[in-house]
Amino acid sequence: MQVEEGNHYLMSQAELENKIATLTGGRAAEELVFHAASPGASNDIEQATKLAGGMITRYGMSQDFGMVALETVQNQYLGGDASLACSAETAAQIDRQVVDLVKRQHEKASRLLADHRSKLDEIAKYLYEKETITGEEFMSILDKPALKA
Repeated sequence: MQVEEGNHYLMSQAELENKIATLTGGRAAEELVFHAASPGASNDIEQATKLAGGMITRYGMSQDFGMVALETVQNQYLGGDASLACSAETAAQIDRQVVDLVKRQHEKASRLLADHRSKLDEIAKYLYEKETITGEEFMSILDKPALKA
C-alpha cells in the first residue's frame, strides 16, 4: 500500500529501492498466492523499471557509474523524451543493472509477503468483503497481533 507522506520530493536511495519493492509487490503476491502471473501488474512493472533506470542513469546511484549522467531528458514538461548518452556496451551494462535492481526488490517483496502471509490473507479477505480499505483500517489489520495456527 502506498501512502504519500506530505510533500516528499527528495528520496534517498533506500527509499527509491523500497518504492521499487512496493511496485513489484502485486506481482509477488500473485506468485505467492496463485503460483502464476497475470498482466494486472504491467503498469507497476513499467514504473519500477523506469525508476530503476533513473537511479542508474540519471540519479548517480550506481556503484559502477557513480555520478555520471548517462541519460538526458528533453522537454521534461512536454512528455519528457529521454535518450541515453553512452556507448552500446555501457547501455548493455545499464540494462543488466536495471534488471538486477528490479529483481532484487521483487525478491525482497516476495520475502516480506511470504513472511507475513497471514496478514496478506487477512487484508485480502477484508477487501473481498468491503471492496475498499482506508489507510487507518489497513494499519489496524497490520498492527493486530497475528493469530497462531
